Amino acid sequence: VQLQASGGGYVQPGGSMRLSCAFSEDISAINLVGWSRQTPGKSRDLVTTITSGGSTSYAPSVRGRFTISRDIRENTLYLQMDSLKPEDTAVYYCYQRDRYGIEKWGQGTLVTVSS
Repeated sequence: VQLQASGGGYVQPGGSMRLSCAFSEDISAINLVGWSRQTPGKSRDLVTTITSGGSTSYAPSVRGRFTISRDIRENTLYLQMDSLKPEDTAVYYCYQRDRYGIEKWGQGTLVTVSS
């Protein structure tokens, strides 16, 4: 399974950005997929997930600003980020966990929120 994230870059505070992640297998069959992020010196934390059934969850720090979605036909996962803050600056990774609990992360994409 390969996970390839794209869409990172620079954005001003208050701006928006959308990340994409292409999966090499049927995304609707994967138990859990989502996005995590990591800043230097800190752990990689999940910020949002979506189950195979379509249920979503969000970390409190992004709830109401970030939206996770998926295109089942294209096997692509999206992260719409609005009202971005400097503290959202991080490397973002797409993530999956299969029914056996095996976790995988894709290559990260850097998001920088700065004026």
